[in-house]
Amino acid sequence: MSQPRLAPRPVTPAAILAAELDDLVATSHAAGTEQWQQRLVRARDLVAGLDPYVEACTSAPSPALQGLASTTAATAWAQLAGASGLEAEMLSGHVEGQLLRLLVRATGAREVLEIGTFTGYAALAMAEALPDGGRVTTLEVDAGVADLARAGFAEAPAGERIEVVVGPAADSLAALAGRRFDLVFLDADKAGYLGYLDLLLRLDLLADDALVCVDNTLMQGHPWLGETSANGEAIADFNRAVAEDPRVEQVLVPLRDGVTFVMRVREDA
Repeated sequence: MSQPRLAPRPVTPAAILAAELDDLVATSHAAGTEQWQQRLVRARDLVAGLDPYVEACTSAPSPALQGLASTTAATAWAQLAGASGLEAEMLSGHVEGQLLRLLVRATGAREVLEIGTFTGYAALAMAEALPDGGRVTTLEVDAGVADLARAGFAEAPAGERIEVVVGPAADSLAALAGRRFDLVFLDADKAGYLGYLDLLLRLDLLADDALVCVDNTLMQGHPWLGETSANGEAIADFNRAVAEDPRVEQVLVPLRDGVTFVMRVREDA
């Protein structure tokens, strides 16, 4: 007689937290106050310590990146003309910047494209890892924000490797037809994600074995919690469409707010 299949033991912080909270809910009437407090403290500490620990175990950013992050945090975004809806929290940040930096080195990328510059942290992180002759082309719709990014690039040794293109991303991508990129970082308006990925594929902007990195594909949990927001719905639609797209293969990694890595399917696969 076959034995019943046991559920896998939770081994990731998120799975452990979910199991702990599930058990707390199930035993809510039987558990004593002190036991509840101890377990709730553990659940809190498990999740609260994750991001700080990941940052502490990640290589430190360069002085130029630290300066750019400080400038972004100190900017009064609510008072900046033309920057409606922008906030310091949109910065890619230390861990994701280091990931992109390592991806440039690991893939040997020479031509990098970024869709959505903001203040330029990710662009600068990738530029710092480029070989001689490499360049980052970054697309930004907001001219004022692009000027802030250029000012930061001007003070960084790797800033000369970065070209900022201002205008709607779809128009800028169309103007890039004929060029091919080894690595693409997509972190722009969420409603535009599907269109941008489609343009990358249809306009043949991706080099052979090019890697596309898409930010915010967990969108604060909205896609699976069913919480209604424009960005949450856009990301849910994007994730669903990419998963069903025969042109690509992908993996969603729960780093920060989610990063999806996408590659075009090999024709000989």
